[in-house]
Amino acid sequence: MHDVKELTRHPAPGGRPQPLAFHEGKLWIGSWDTNKLYAVDPQTWVVTSEVALPGQAYGLTPFDGALFIVVSQGEDDDRYLYRFVPGKGVDEGSKVKCPDFTGSHLTTDGTSLYLAQQTFRRVAVLDAHGAVQREFPLPSRAAGICFSGGTLYMIGADDDFDVLQFGTLDIASQTPTFTASSPMAPESRSLAFDGKLWWTNYRELNETVSFTV
Repeated sequence: MHDVKELTRHPAPGGRPQPLAFHEGKLWIGSWDTNKLYAVDPQTWVVTSEVALPGQAYGLTPFDGALFIVVSQGEDDDRYLYRFVPGKGVDEGSKVKCPDFTGSHLTTDGTSLYLAQQTFRRVAVLDAHGAVQREFPLPSRAAGICFSGGTLYMIGADDDFDVLQFGTLDIASQTPTFTASSPMAPESRSLAFDGKLWWTNYRELNETVSFTV
């Protein structure tokens, strides 16, 4: 096992940060306290934009020239997928339900969306319209997923989210296996990569963290 080297900690805009994604040079962070999405300059940590969301954000990834967001709505915590173009706002007409109204962390391989569904211990692979292309099982719970260089990375978690580990998820086989490489702080939620550094949120500490392995 290798150690995670924490490089920076920043106060998260809005409080209780959940989803993370890099898009057009900005780090986008969704806040559970404000139900807003914030664009942050990762060098200066200045908020350059903020957008109200139609619910609580769980997942976020750049795809097809936009940001796709998993949003929770209503007393039943139903999950929906929205498309958001910076400068144009959230496209209400893009709203589609997530499969079985559930889903959290979101990433892309550049061709499809990958939606982690903790309830069913699976990942649903979706097209830009939310249609399911295929599914595969999750070997553990996930605190974050992110593609880099064609490899799917994940923060794997035990059932209670007490023990978290950074590693890779081999999705070439029909029964994917998770190979852990580094322990992660139990507060870690979401995973993003900017080409050099990894990022996660310490949600209950109201912090966004960059790290290397």
